[in-house]
Amino acid sequence: MTARNRELLALIPASLLLTAGFAAIFIQEQDVVSDVSLTYGAIFLGLCFAGHMFLRFTLPYADPYIFPLVAVLACFGLVVIYRIDDELAREQAQWFVVGLILFAATILLLRDLRVLERYRYTIAALGLFLLLLPRVPGIGEQVNGAYLGVAIGPISFQPAEFGKIAIIIFLAAYLRDTRQVLVQGSRRVLGVTIPPLKHFGPLLVVWGAAMFMLVFIRDLGSSLMYFGGFLALLYVATNRLSFVTIGLGLFGLGAWFMASTVPHVQDRIDTWLDPFNPTYLERSVGGSYQIAQGLFAQADGGLFGTGLGASLLKGPAGENLVPLPATDLIYAVITNELGLVGACGLILVYMMLAERGFRTATLASDSFSKLLAAGLSAVFALQVFVIVGGVTRVIPLTGVTLPFVSYGGSSILANFVLVALLLLVSDRARRPSQAAMGRRGLR
Repeated sequence: MTARNRELLALIPASLLLTAGFAAIFIQEQDVVSDVSLTYGAIFLGLCFAGHMFLRFTLPYADPYIFPLVAVLACFGLVVIYRIDDELAREQAQWFVVGLILFAATILLLRDLRVLERYRYTIAALGLFLLLLPRVPGIGEQVNGAYLGVAIGPISFQPAEFGKIAIIIFLAAYLRDTRQVLVQGSRRVLGVTIPPLKHFGPLLVVWGAAMFMLVFIRDLGSSLMYFGGFLALLYVATNRLSFVTIGLGLFGLGAWFMASTVPHVQDRIDTWLDPFNPTYLERSVGGSYQIAQGLFAQADGGLFGTGLGASLLKGPAGENLVPLPATDLIYAVITNELGLVGACGLILVYMMLAERGFRTATLASDSFSKLLAAGLSAVFALQVFVIVGGVTRVIPLTGVTLPFVSYGGSSILANFVLVALLLLVSDRARRPSQAAMGRRGLR
């Protein structure tokens, strides 16, 4: 069976999953078996089939499992968001269609990824502009103490979703040129490889940028995600674990200093460490009510969950018992209704998608493509860790989205661009003429 036929076959279970999910919700809420669920499943399969046919003609050698895994994640998102708010689900479905169009446009416009290398500094400037845009007076939005959104008239979006891609593109192009310099001339001190001081600058600059984001944008998750992506790229480029160790030490030291001296960072840490403290629970802004309710929702789900549509999300007056259930705490809702088994299944899908991304990086024949695929996969995986870790109280809760599952047009569009770039690298790496070259590693 060819790769594209495997891709087509894998899209069928995704559509059946969406159909079964909507059927379960209709049974729970209306006590009827509606054929509308079949209609939704058929429409979703038709959209996925259109995407498949586009890939069949444009990227015939691309990885056959990345697109179906994205479809499974989109199924989770559409079903759970519909269960929370059917109007939001309709908007999410519209963003899914727009995302597919942007996905196709990215592939058509960037058939040669070397264009991105040539404009690395322009892309870096654009990425930094997007990251800082939420702090512009008049258009920046503050949510739970963090500056992540931008509102211009009726349009609201999170520019950081696209900023992460721009930063990874720049770092991949930069490290492609400097990786040998970072390795050559390094010295070992107490068993730790330390690069020459003059070439240690980029690590300190990115570390400083991460600390700046922690204070200026007020979001620990975003700074962790970007700095973690940089360390992953640094390791792939140099094969020096000591660089990663030094970077993690710097980030930990900086985060500890900020938590000790910057009030809003300290408040976020306090609510994370003791979310059930009445002082933090009753605080209207920056309190721990959101974290506590998310933990209660997950505990209530047990092993197998309460069932789709069966959890109690609203109180007697119509208020949300789980704050922001379609965005920040959608993982808590999934765990409540599908249980630990369903939540682990979702995480497994994310792990498989990240694995396919890293596999693409290992197959890539040129340094830039290898670093780009590794960086995009690392940032994608870190974003999942940041939001799931925040909801489960492994790390402080942040405002980033769960890719392809949380409600939000910015997230859908940006992650479709990310997937398109991965498939472009994959198609080039898996072509017969490139396969032998890819086994040689970085050139």
